Amino acid sequence: MKINRLNSIILLGLIAIISILVAQLLWTKEAFTLEQKKLSQKAHIALLEVSRKLYEGTDHEHSCQNPVQKISNDYYIVNIENDFEPDILEFYLKSEFKKMNITTDFEYAMYNCQSDEMVYGDYVSLSKKGKQNKTVYFPKHKNLVYYFAVRFPNETTYLFSSMRFWFVLSTALILILLIYVYSIFKLLQQKKYSELQRDFINNMTHEFKTPLSSILIASKYLIEQNPIKEDKKLHTYTDIIIKQSHKLNNHIEKILNIAKSDYVPLEIKKETVLIVPIIEETIENIRLKYPEANVRIESASAEYKIETDVFHFHNLVYNLLDNAIKYCTDKPDILVQISSQNQTLKLAFIDNGIGIPVKNISFIFDKFYRVKNEKSNEVNGFGLGLYYVKEICNLQNWKIKAENNSEKGVTITLSIPYKK
Repeated sequence: MKINRLNSIILLGLIAIISILVAQLLWTKEAFTLEQKKLSQKAHIALLEVSRKLYEGTDHEHSCQNPVQKISNDYYIVNIENDFEPDILEFYLKSEFKKMNITTDFEYAMYNCQSDEMVYGDYVSLSKKGKQNKTVYFPKHKNLVYYFAVRFPNETTYLFSSMRFWFVLSTALILILLIYVYSIFKLLQQKKYSELQRDFINNMTHEFKTPLSSILIASKYLIEQNPIKEDKKLHTYTDIIIKQSHKLNNHIEKILNIAKSDYVPLEIKKETVLIVPIIEETIENIRLKYPEANVRIESASAEYKIETDVFHFHNLVYNLLDNAIKYCTDKPDILVQISSQNQTLKLAFIDNGIGIPVKNISFIFDKFYRVKNEKSNEVNGFGLGLYYVKEICNLQNWKIKAENNSEKGVTITLSIPYKK
C-alpha cells in the first residue's frame, strides 16, 4: 500500500510539473506571437507616417490607399508616387521609429526606375552597437515605380530580448523538472537498495537462527549427560558452546529488531520512573559480564524521575556501558553522572577508553558503522548498539551527543526533558 502510494505521488508530481512546463511553453509561444504582432503594428504606423511626410511640400496628394505592404515578418515596402531623397527618407525613418519605440536595427533600399533595380541605402543601428556593414538582398516589386523597402535583420533577436523574463521562467521550470526527475531517480534507487538490504538481513538471520537453535538444543542436552559432567574439560567446552551460542543469538535478535524498526517504529510505552534504581540494576547486570569493570554513579539526587519506556531505557544504558567497557585497553572506569539544568536532565556516561578520532565521531550513531581502531578487530559486534541508542532517543525527543574527553576516553551525554 505504501509503495503504491509513493508511486502515485511521484507520478502525480511528475504530471503536474510537466503540465506546468507545457503550459509555460505555450504561453511563451503566444507571448512571442503577440510581441511579433506588436512590432508589426508599430512598424506599420511608423512607415505610414514616413510616407505622409514624404508627400508634404510636393504637388502630389497622399493616397487614400494603404501604401505599406508587409512582404514577410521582417520586410516591408512603402509605395510613394513621387521622387524623394535618400537622406530625407533615412531621417524620417529614424525619427518615426524612435517615436514608436522601435529600437532594433534596420536597413533600407529604394527603387531606381532608371536602372530598374533596388539601390541599397544604409544599415541604421538603433541599438547603439555601432554600424555594421551588411548587404542584404532587396527584391524588386512589380507594378511599382517609386517605393522604398525596409528590413529588420535582427527582428528575431530583438523579440527574444524583449521576452527575457519568459525565457528565464521557462528555463527555471525546466531545471526544476530535471532536479525533480533526478531526485525521484535517486529516491527509487535508494529504495531499491534498502529493500535489498532488508531482504538480505532477514534471509541471513533466518539462515543463522535455524542451525543455531539446533546447536543450542544439542548443547543443552549434551551438558546434562553424565560423561560430560564427569569430565571437567568437556563440561567447560560445552558450556562455552552454549554461552557463545546465546551471545550469537542475541546479536541476531538485535539485527532483526533494528531491521524491523526501519519499517515498523519501535513501540514506546512511557511511564514515570526513578532512573537511579534502573541504572543501578543495569550496572549490576553489566558487572556479571565484566567483573573487573569499575562503574559508579554520581548524582545530585536519587529522586530524579523521567517518563520513559523502562525496557528500552534499560537496554539503552546497558548498550552505552557495554560499549564503553569493550573499547577500553586499561581497567574500565566508567562514571555515570546525573545532573539537572533548567528543565533538562543531563545523563553523562564518561569512560577511560581509547577515544574516537574527531573525523569519525559524527558517524558513530549510524547503522552498521564501526570505527577502525586497535580494538575493532577484537570486539565482536555489527555496529548496531549506538544506532539503537540513537533511535530510542529520537523516539522520545531526547538529544544525544558524543565528545572526546580532554585526557582519555569519550563522554556520551543524553539531554532529557525534565520537570521537577
